[in-house]
Amino acid sequence: MPRVLIIDDDRNLRFAFRRVLDAKTYTIDEAGTGEEGLAMVRSQPYDVILLDLRMPGMSGMEVLEKLLELDSRTPVIMMTAFGVTDTAIQAIKLGAYDFVLKPFEIDEIQRVVHHAAEARRMMSRRVEVDEDAGVPEAPDADTLVGRSRAMQEVYKQIGRVAQSDAGVLITGPSGSGKELVARAIYQHSRRADKPFLAVNCAAIPEGLLESELFGHERGSFTSADHKRLGKFERADKGTLFLDEIGDMSAVTQAKILRVLQEGVIERVGGAEVIEVDVRIIAATHRDLPRLAHEGAFREDLYYRLNTFTIHLPPLSERLDDIPLLVRYFIERECRRDGRPIVHMLPEAMEKLMGHHWRGNVRELENVISRALIVTTGNTLLPEAIVLADAAGQAAKVSLPTGDAELLDLVFERLTQRFAGNPDQPILSVLEREMLTRALKREDGNQVQAAKLLGMSRQTLRNRLVEEDSPLPDEGM
Repeated sequence: MPRVLIIDDDRNLRFAFRRVLDAKTYTIDEAGTGEEGLAMVRSQPYDVILLDLRMPGMSGMEVLEKLLELDSRTPVIMMTAFGVTDTAIQAIKLGAYDFVLKPFEIDEIQRVVHHAAEARRMMSRRVEVDEDAGVPEAPDADTLVGRSRAMQEVYKQIGRVAQSDAGVLITGPSGSGKELVARAIYQHSRRADKPFLAVNCAAIPEGLLESELFGHERGSFTSADHKRLGKFERADKGTLFLDEIGDMSAVTQAKILRVLQEGVIERVGGAEVIEVDVRIIAATHRDLPRLAHEGAFREDLYYRLNTFTIHLPPLSERLDDIPLLVRYFIERECRRDGRPIVHMLPEAMEKLMGHHWRGNVRELENVISRALIVTTGNTLLPEAIVLADAAGQAAKVSLPTGDAELLDLVFERLTQRFAGNPDQPILSVLEREMLTRALKREDGNQVQAAKLLGMSRQTLRNRLVEEDSPLPDEGM
């Protein structure tokens, strides 16, 4: 659970933050002065720090400098009143992660803190390379697993490119582990003590992607009520991971090309040319050479990105790694749950080895996670393995008669409730409610909530990101 520190001399505001941030999602500590906050940070690490700009004693800027000396990768979110945003911009240039304005919007606070906690996770959670699939003893580590020839080549390429400042293009199908490779490159680079920020170019609407990357000036569009720095400025001297860059529009592609060529950006609605020093790591599941040939992706940008390419093969081309991956996922899940290690029958492994794995490593992870949920003893049986059919659809499971009748009743009630209301699609509403109830039942524990819903923790996290904010308690 991410640990958040609120440093502000206003007791009422600290109380408001506690209600907004939800104690079931975050561990929350408070400090009334900068000096007190620094003492707490020296005694234990924090994932996100909310820091007021104006306080008695040490100012927010002084505290920020001290915090960055202690750990420059801890996201510090500055809090400021209207009319002093230029000072907040200067704080971000010094190394703050972001800023929020008082009086704050609840949705905005939840979004910024959630994204800051995710950025902290990506910067601090180590990626280890272990061809024998040993589960790291440290709880803050992920592992690239595989001893196949293809994965051995991936490991070598990470080692070759990590220490340079060259841009890297990571290719491979969805679910193959491109984010892990990007984080491994960053963590072994000369910029490992600087920010690592990620943008999923396919998940952000095109109208907002430019602002997310380059920032915007006040009044540049309808909802731009204050100046905002984008990911490029916030990642200055660090690394920016552009995931699914193949889904980027031609206009944004041109701006990315300018950054790579000249090292400068302009905020949306602005004329100021701003120098940035950012290493770009890009990833895509799409065929960029074909898209460039067809004119759907800028050819000059492709060649700029293609300075150094690492290709992650689909799982179907590295079947020898499946037993290693299975062992890794089983040991990791059992260790997290505090249960004895579950052993898989050979028949169950044969079932996995014969599958097509269109969803790659992510699909395998989900299959193993679900199988462990339904396994009560210490042996994983073939019946616990539920695979997708050739069409990519989940294998059909028959419901007991009573459950099927209950679902019929729920379906009728929901279609009556939401009929003709395109702004509230049934599946989206149901998904949000299921996420909310699962998290509440498990007291905010994402691992247990994911198991309850039959998905991996990463899938649950992705769904929370898609909702654009941590799920709050009802009435917040």
